[in-house]
Amino acid sequence: MQHAPTIDERFAHGDDSVLRAAYDEHGSLVYSLCRRSVGADLAHDITQEVFVAAWRRRSTFDPSRGSLGAWLTGITKHKIVDVVRRESRHRPERADAAPAALDESGTAEQIGLISDRMLLADALQTLPARCREVLDLAFVRDLTHQQISDTTGLPLGTVKSDVRRGLERLRRYLDATDGDDHE
Repeated sequence: MQHAPTIDERFAHGDDSVLRAAYDEHGSLVYSLCRRSVGADLAHDITQEVFVAAWRRRSTFDPSRGSLGAWLTGITKHKIVDVVRRESRHRPERADAAPAALDESGTAEQIGLISDRMLLADALQTLPARCREVLDLAFVRDLTHQQISDTTGLPLGTVKSDVRRGLERLRRYLDATDGDDHE
């Protein structure tokens, strides 16, 4: 039995009807990242730029390397940095203001941290519920493998396997979004 193509697969193949579905599914993530980084005034414009750039470069998107949401997040980070740089060049310098390069660098770092958190949250959602719970107990609540086993009733070997497999899936997901060329 052949499966119906996913939004990610349809986007990669240039299916014209999928652009709206991709926006409906990922537009709020892109907009939220933009709004947190540069404010509501510029967020709508950047969100539109992200989807236009993504559509133009859709042939470079490979669903086997990561999700469309992760790929769009990478494009968003680059677009935000571009806008921040452009805005800082056109902003009048005040004598008491920090040099623009420092402001740009700090903003780019802040954008990176916010987008990394959002990307990690997106990556965690791709994991099975049990695996997510085990990783939460291990890394958020700082429980040992034995404590997780005792808490969940899962065998110790299963807990260890879930942690290892979960971390590996997260690494592959995050690696797929790192270093992509995003126009």
